[in-house]
Amino acid sequence: MTTQQSSADQGQVATGATRPRDRHETVLVLDFGSQYTQLIARRVREARVYCEVHPGTLAASEAARRQPIGIILSGGPQSVYAADAVRVDTGILDLGVPVLGICYGLQLLAFQLGGRVEESGRHEYGRAQVRVSSDSPLFAGLGASETVWMSHGDRVDELPEGFRASAASDNAPVVAVENRERKLYGIQFHPEVSHTPSGHRVIENFLYRICGASGDWRMSSFRDEAIEAIRRQVSEGGVLCALSGGVDSSVVGALVNRAVGDRLTAVFVDTGLLRKGERDQVEQTLGEELGVELEVIDAADRFLAALEGVTDPEQKRRIIGHLFIEVFKEVAGGIGSTGYLAQGTLYPDVIESVSVKGPSSVIKTHHNVGGLPEELGFELIEPLRMLFKDEVRQLGRELSISEEFISRHPFPGPGLAVRILGAVTAERAATLAEADAIFLEELRAKGLYDQVSQAFAVLLPVHSVGVMGDHRTYENVVALRAVETKDFMTADWSPLPHEFLGRVANRIVNEVRGVNRVVYDVTSKPPATIEWE
Repeated sequence: MTTQQSSADQGQVATGATRPRDRHETVLVLDFGSQYTQLIARRVREARVYCEVHPGTLAASEAARRQPIGIILSGGPQSVYAADAVRVDTGILDLGVPVLGICYGLQLLAFQLGGRVEESGRHEYGRAQVRVSSDSPLFAGLGASETVWMSHGDRVDELPEGFRASAASDNAPVVAVENRERKLYGIQFHPEVSHTPSGHRVIENFLYRICGASGDWRMSSFRDEAIEAIRRQVSEGGVLCALSGGVDSSVVGALVNRAVGDRLTAVFVDTGLLRKGERDQVEQTLGEELGVELEVIDAADRFLAALEGVTDPEQKRRIIGHLFIEVFKEVAGGIGSTGYLAQGTLYPDVIESVSVKGPSSVIKTHHNVGGLPEELGFELIEPLRMLFKDEVRQLGRELSISEEFISRHPFPGPGLAVRILGAVTAERAATLAEADAIFLEELRAKGLYDQVSQAFAVLLPVHSVGVMGDHRTYENVVALRAVETKDFMTADWSPLPHEFLGRVANRIVNEVRGVNRVVYDVTSKPPATIEWE
């Protein structure tokens, strides 16, 4: 496989036919290193048009083979005139397929087609007002002046032949360009971020007015196609699915169960580091309600013993990942004829592996059972490989998984181990699980759970002095964390009502033995991460 073949192709081999190029109109997003590339793809999908992300270096012949109805060039951190700048194959611009360049993508269009791009005397970062041309199909239905989100230090000073400017700002005379004859368009701002209020309309105008999309991407059709693809791939033999208790692996289990029935064995390993009641919830939802054959392995003692005295977060992750593989191999060895392994790889994992920004972060072994397919001779089934997180939730609804289960907040692969700062013990895990359960219970009771994107408790490696009754105490501190975000790339701390936080703190201190102080984390991402470890 050449470096220009994407992981989407690899996913196609692994899943049989989950890539619906033959049935769905496709838009290609070429990634030049933008932090917003995944967000561009999500916005296209949200507009009911299927899309894929590929490296900015994708060859024109490869792009043509995929028969896209449109191509989007993402932003990027470089200057297009730099000697080492990543350039687009100009053959892509001659395919006759509509192209939209965003930020760096606009500058690439201008620079590579004979225009001039130079460093701006005044950089633009953040909100800006732009004046748009009313007769441009890209801005149909928008006002004469729009608020947009800028992030650039260069600007287009001279347009290529055949182009005209269709938007401007006080700082930049060229904020948008177009060559309608060649179907080439470019914008300096970012329409994919929420800070550009009319950005979704710009994207929809490109998709529907310029590319002629019909909007045929539906999750119900994906469900049926994925089930048929799994059936074609698994004509005989059994399938193993590793369940973490999270949404992704649970949706995979339900989907594969629809395809192969009792030839699926779903393995759920209880590490002793789960949220309170999670094991029961998985058994109830997947085992009883959806009829998935579950093999539940109680390995809590093994995991807690392996973590004894370990305080480094990465070492915790490595230990949990390696031990999970050991447990899973033991189970797999006793099941018999199973030639396939189903797991919940999502499209963001695929995108990371093809980004021009360099090698992706290694997908943690505890999350995607790394190493097992090669060691056990399994063939992978990854039916979610082309989906984003919000699409996985929608697929879960199409599979009749309960809303309460499918809408749960994200939970880290290593479980409570990375929410227990310092050493992990059975006692500390039980303490944190109780405090966390109270926090989530109160959020649901007050109708706040769905208003925040992620909420959880953290057990700190410090003790504080307190007074309970007439006694001095020296016990644990619990931190509460709740954030609001649309894409988890950035997040704001959630301003939960003081009265609510007071009630949660009061319940935790009174009901969870060993805790005498509760604090609330009011740090956004960045500079902090969402999780503490």
